[in-house]
Amino acid sequence: MTVHLHQHHELLAELPSAAHEVLQGAWQEAARAMSPRGLDNYLKGALALHQLGRGEELVLNFLQQMPQLARAVGEDEVPGVVNFLLAMASKTSGQVLALIAASAPTVAERLGDATLFRQYLNVLELLLAQAPHGLRPLLGQIERLLAQLTLGGLRRWVQWGAKAHRGDIEAQVRYFGLSSPDALALLQQERKGTLLVDVQRRLNRYLRALWGRDFVLRPTAGDYEQRTGQRPFIEQMVIHLADAYDDLPANGADPAVSAMALYRAAAAHCAAHLVLGGAAFDEQGLSALERALIEAVEDARIEALAIQRFPRLRQLWLSLHPSAPEADAAPSSAGDLINRLARAWLQNDPPDPHPWVQQGLALLAQWPDLHDAQHSRASGIALAASLAEWIAVAGWAPFSARLDVQRAPYRDDNRFLWQAARYDETQALQAAWDARQQVRRKVSLMEMVNEVNNEYAGDDAQEIWTLPTEFMLDQEGVSINSLLGQTALPDPVHYPEWDYTIQLSRPAWVTLQERPVSGSDPAPVDAVLEQHRPLLGRLKHLIEAMSPQGMQRIRRLQDGDEIDLDPAIQALIDLRLGQQPDPRIMMRRQVHQRDLALLVLLDLSESANEKVHGQEQTVLELMRAASAILAETLTRIGDPFALHGFCSDGRHDVHYLRCKDFDQPFDAGARARLGGLQARFSTRMGAALRHAGAQLRQRPQKKRLLLVITDGEPADRDVRDPQYLRHDARRAVEELQREGIQTFGLSLDPRADTYVERIFGARHYAVIDRIERLPERLPQLYLGLTR
Repeated sequence: MTVHLHQHHELLAELPSAAHEVLQGAWQEAARAMSPRGLDNYLKGALALHQLGRGEELVLNFLQQMPQLARAVGEDEVPGVVNFLLAMASKTSGQVLALIAASAPTVAERLGDATLFRQYLNVLELLLAQAPHGLRPLLGQIERLLAQLTLGGLRRWVQWGAKAHRGDIEAQVRYFGLSSPDALALLQQERKGTLLVDVQRRLNRYLRALWGRDFVLRPTAGDYEQRTGQRPFIEQMVIHLADAYDDLPANGADPAVSAMALYRAAAAHCAAHLVLGGAAFDEQGLSALERALIEAVEDARIEALAIQRFPRLRQLWLSLHPSAPEADAAPSSAGDLINRLARAWLQNDPPDPHPWVQQGLALLAQWPDLHDAQHSRASGIALAASLAEWIAVAGWAPFSARLDVQRAPYRDDNRFLWQAARYDETQALQAAWDARQQVRRKVSLMEMVNEVNNEYAGDDAQEIWTLPTEFMLDQEGVSINSLLGQTALPDPVHYPEWDYTIQLSRPAWVTLQERPVSGSDPAPVDAVLEQHRPLLGRLKHLIEAMSPQGMQRIRRLQDGDEIDLDPAIQALIDLRLGQQPDPRIMMRRQVHQRDLALLVLLDLSESANEKVHGQEQTVLELMRAASAILAETLTRIGDPFALHGFCSDGRHDVHYLRCKDFDQPFDAGARARLGGLQARFSTRMGAALRHAGAQLRQRPQKKRLLLVITDGEPADRDVRDPQYLRHDARRAVEELQREGIQTFGLSLDPRADTYVERIFGARHYAVIDRIERLPERLPQLYLGLTR
């Protein structure tokens, strides 16, 4: 359900008059980025800041910038910003609070993660406590700072300046305004080479090219608390990488490695865990040494499988392992041996002479099947027992899970192995976008009467209760639906939507609701059919001639049921002439039936109400006439078909209307529903294509055809980028093609050649320049598609 601004008139009345104008401009973006609950928090937050009494600028900046912040890190961070501003109000001026609100979206986009954004607010709080006069100049330079520093680097830079200039106000202003030499020197010292936010899209494309699927990458504050950085990890199917990496310089025999190569190696290793990993390992009863060896063996297993498919990954991962030791080099700890074995598993050339490393190589080589992850547990336990003996004999310090870790910087911390599951792309995307599924429950009458708190809740409520029967009101003696003049609707359906800017599908992003079509008088549709009755007869004969039904003879077969007389006579003639006869002299009789299901999907957007150039008819009237002629033709032939339509009012409210289903006749009721169609709202085509495809998937016919009739390109009120919905519609068409559903686009827009081919593909679309010929061209088009 679409949430409109006027529905919050009580909150608007308490806001200053200048806020109303800002809200009018920001509401569309806010409604696109936030749920109804988020919009309510958004307005209540603005009211709380207004009641704080720190000036209108704070309220206006908040209203203008929070939609962008919600799009970057999620709507749940908006109340966090409000609470932070309220808490800081007693420590700084209203102008500084306004600057914090104004710069928040820029910071959120650079950090790219809700957790990092909350840690950034902690940095501001620290600065406000230690050097409050430096906060204003810092906010003026925040975009430049975050373009060069990680969050950890920013924190250390702020701490140094706050401690060095604690009692000097002018020095604080110069330092945090980047106008003092020590500020620039420390900035250069803390800056990182490559930030994840700058290369994240490239890494997404890289992983998709390798594995043919989408992965979700999220930054972590790798150096927020310590300079050593944080190892990659996998949680809830999401790959977490450090927010920045420096280039690794050459070290002895080890060559230099770029930060981008390190990102690729870490992302490829984590993705291999997700794709090739098995069930979670049971850690009960395992020692720290056994656990570490199981993790090392599992790393080697998934890397070996990945290298079988992509051999050049070996060189990428090898470049990040410590160089091979000299032949006579003696290890000094358990960690040395584990890292030598990890490298030897990747490349045993030159061979490592240590007996324990050779034992590890032999164990992996003896596996009958590398795809069986449970071998990693048994092999890891065996290697741990052997390594414990080496530790005792050599007199080394006991194994330490903190010190004797794998030293290759691209390796993750392996927490995923103990809570692993098969990679689920939907789960990963939902974890990344924090998608909240609406809860819908069927309850008893008494539960509804005693516990429901809002029987008029809309489709956007967090939890919706439904009764299997009508809810009757005692005093009125009618049901709620009857009182409101509404028909009970089926449950809404949530579909993903492809976002071409990030090359990922946003899960459960679009809500589609099937709505009833109010029937009207079938007389106008009957009049159209009567007017085109001669055309109907010709079309029926044409279709039957192209693909006749009944008993057919299949001739010129080598093996059949009876002799085909004409080829048999010709074979005898060839024999008399001394020529080689054609052995195909048999024929077979078989029953031929048309095996086709057609779904016609009509674009019922507002533009269909426009009149055709030079005529009194509207586009909708011509689409209705063409659909009626096609429907009557198919009814006479006997092909199963359905007539559906769609329009949209934002991503939360896509309307889907059924005039006729496959199992319904094209009778007076269907003609009345066709005549009652109305054109309104916009054209969110991708969701409608996916829902129509779901209907066709249920059909038993071998050939399933989806015919889309539209008068314009995909568009909706909450989408500004004209390419966004085109790419989503094209993605939906590709998904249907993979499932064996043929999609054909019929466009009534004379300028459609620029985009309709990209959506439906070459030779899968047609553009009708003269719309008035649609009733004649549509059935002929069907003939061509079903040859």
